[in-house]
Amino acid sequence: MENENFDTSEVCGILNEIMEYELSGVVRYTHSSLMVTGPHRLPIVDFLKEQASESLQHAQQAGELLTGLDGHPSQKIANIVETNNHSIKDILEESLEHEMHALNLYKKLLTKVEGESVYLEEYTRDLIGQEEQHQLELRKMLKDFS
Repeated sequence: MENENFDTSEVCGILNEIMEYELSGVVRYTHSSLMVTGPHRLPIVDFLKEQASESLQHAQQAGELLTGLDGHPSQKIANIVETNNHSIKDILEESLEHEMHALNLYKKLLTKVEGESVYLEEYTRDLIGQEEQHQLELRKMLKDFS
């Protein structure tokens, strides 16, 4: 990160955006887990609670990197659209949309850190892999609904 072309303020801005979005995921997944009904409720509730916990962990990781780069973590969360559609299919589709947006944020970060910091690049690639894995899981869960 000794490179003068490495824009830490821009990287910190993206990390703040990630933090705010991951924190919105905590709220989204917690809300969704409370709204699930029907015979498949329990495994889906467990999955959504797991996603909420992971979103909090991801927000904390982004915040640690942010402060490590002398940035200041935001206390905001990204806007959460409440559709009031709470069928399992709707919840899973909204979750998939959420994961796709998160993936795009990490890809945005990768374009800024690639070739500039091995640590930040590896962190970002790991998170991209996790977000892609979540998308695969959600797509598999949605198969019975198509």
